[in-house]
Order: sequence, then C-alpha cells, then structure tokens
Amino acid sequence: MQFTTKFIPLAIALAFAGAGSASAQEVIKIAHVGPVSGPSAHLGKENENSAKMAIEDLNAKGIKIDGKPVKFVLVAEDDGADPKQGTAVAQKLVDAKVNGVIGHLNSGTSIPASKIYYDAGIPQISPATTQTKYTQQGFKSAFRVVANDAKLGGTLGAYAVGKLGAKKIAVIDDRTAYGQGVANEFVKGAKKASPGVQIVAKEFTTDKATDFNAILTSIKGKNPDLVFFGGMDSVGGPLLRQMKALGINAKYMGGDGMCTEALPRLAGTAAANGVVYCAEAGGVTAEQQKAMDDFVARFKQKYNANVQIYAPYVYDAVMTMATAMQEAKSAQPAKYLPFLQKIKYQGVTGLISFDQNGDIKDGAMTLFTYTDGKKTKVEVVK
Repeated sequence: MQFTTKFIPLAIALAFAGAGSASAQEVIKIAHVGPVSGPSAHLGKENENSAKMAIEDLNAKGIKIDGKPVKFVLVAEDDGADPKQGTAVAQKLVDAKVNGVIGHLNSGTSIPASKIYYDAGIPQISPATTQTKYTQQGFKSAFRVVANDAKLGGTLGAYAVGKLGAKKIAVIDDRTAYGQGVANEFVKGAKKASPGVQIVAKEFTTDKATDFNAILTSIKGKNPDLVFFGGMDSVGGPLLRQMKALGINAKYMGGDGMCTEALPRLAGTAAANGVVYCAEAGGVTAEQQKAMDDFVARFKQKYNANVQIYAPYVYDAVMTMATAMQEAKSAQPAKYLPFLQKIKYQGVTGLISFDQNGDIKDGAMTLFTYTDGKKTKVEVVK
C-alpha cells in the first residue's frame, strides 16, 4: 500500500503530460512593425490594429498546418518611422525568431530592415512601402502588396499634365526615401506625358518640419499652377495651409503618404474642393468593392475608427503569409518562403500574387480628391 501511494503522483503527472502534448498548439509569431509613435503614429496604429484583427480571425478559424492545430501570436513593434530604430527593431525580431514580418510602413525603415530579414531568411511583406528600391535589392524575402512609386508617381505625373492641365510645376519633398522616390517618379511621369512641362522649382524640407515660409516664398515668385509634395500627411497638411496663407493658388498633389482622411484636418480650409489630388498605392475595382466595404465596416465596428488608408493591405498581408504557411505545411520561414513567392490569394483588396522581384502583379492605384472635407475617389488605375 505504501508502494502504491508513493507512485500515484508520478502516474497522474505522466497522464497529464500526455494529454497536454496531444493538445499542444504550435505558436506562430507574426510580427507587425510600424510607427506607433511620432508624426505618423495615426497610420502606424491603424496598421497594427488591422494586423491584430487578422490574427484574431486566423485563430477563430482554428487554422491547422500539416494537420496540426496552431496558434498565431502578434508581435507588435514601433519603429517610429526612423531608420535607426527600424533596424534595431528588425534585429530584435530576428533574435526573437519570429516566423514572418508584416511591415514596415515607411520606405525609409523598410529598406534598411529588409537586409536584416533577408540575412536571417525571414519573409517580409510590406503593406505600404512604395519606394522602387525596396524590391530591387535582390532580396527574395521582400514582398509588397501595393503598387510601387514608379506606378504611383508616374500616374500622378501623367494626370497632372493630362487631366489637370499643369504646365508649371513646383516639387517639394521631405528628403526621406519615400518622399524623394515618389517626387522623382512624379517628375519622370509628368515629363513623359508632356515633354514641354516646366519644373519651375525643386525644394526640400524634412519629415519633422513645421515652418515652410522660406521655400514657399521662393516658389510663389515662380507662379506654379501645381505644387507636388513627396511626404506624409503630417507635413503635407500644414504645408498646404501655409501655401494658401501666402496666396499660392495652385493645385496641390501628392502620393499615398498624404492621401489620408486626416489631411483636411491638418490643412484646414486650404483643402478646399478641387484643390488637392492624391493617389493611394492600391485600390479595388467594382467587382471587389463589396469585400472592401465589408472590411471597412468591420474595422469601424471593432475599433470605432474609419479606415484611413493601409488597414486592408495589412490584413491581406497577414492572410497571405498564413496561406503560404498552410500550403507549405510549415511555418518555418525556409519552407514556406517558396510558397509565398508563387502564392495566389484572393484578399480584401483583390488577387495577391508576386512577380520575380516581390512586387504585386497588376498593382492598382486609386486617384482621389477632397470634396467638402472628405476623401473622394476619382478613378482606379491598373
């Protein structure tokens, strides 16, 4: 009797251990990186929230990989839209052995971080990086689900001269990788569409500037009919406000970084009807609109906030990565990366598949203007 009593706890422990291992779930760590501090925090937080929603949806579906139950966990990091902070975060995620990365938002952080992920063999899908260089470095681990600056800037340039009739254009950028990139592609697009167009000024500021009086005074004397800004809404809005205060009555144009719901709030009455034109690096055609509308409604119900710009692309990036894992029957980066390279996933934003560089195939972009303080779609361009 004494012998039996002595060994009952061990027997019970072994039984519980066996039961635990039978039901154990593999934990899959998907990281999201974006600026949840600093001037672009409103965009970074939206992206992080969308990644959380995608992770919750995956877990609610009871996803299995190779027939085994798995649990997805979001590892959220803040890069502050700062390249140095971005590379530090990237190394932290490599050390944490995450299975994949969704991010970064800004080209200036995505590009240096992409080398760190590539060296570690960790797939990275950016929902917002548009600088062409990002996918031209030969890093087979880098992907994006939005059109690049060549498409975005080029289309804006052609629209400026072809539809808005711009003949004298001033260009300002914020000296970031994104701002310079989209501004350069805009100039190429404008000159290609109309070789006679005049670029009457090329000025630059920073992504943290608040006073633009000097560069705007210089631009005013050159009497442009359109001003293009390469940068984010946190600078683009105040820049437009000061531009109008100085009496520069030109059209105002920019890329996806300033093409947000927040722009009219930041620009005030300067964002009058028919003044601002911008493009979002993405967009859905008519047959995809219901899926997008449903997502927007779900996002608003969950977070009590309107989608500003990138949330649907973040959601699709997470789901695309998870689908590649399922198809590969493995969440190990080396095993699912080849499946990601040849993926075909029907997402909220449309069919997602990548070319040999990691750029989305058939990437769409959407032109917008602002009417009565609301972002209004003009057209989707593919």
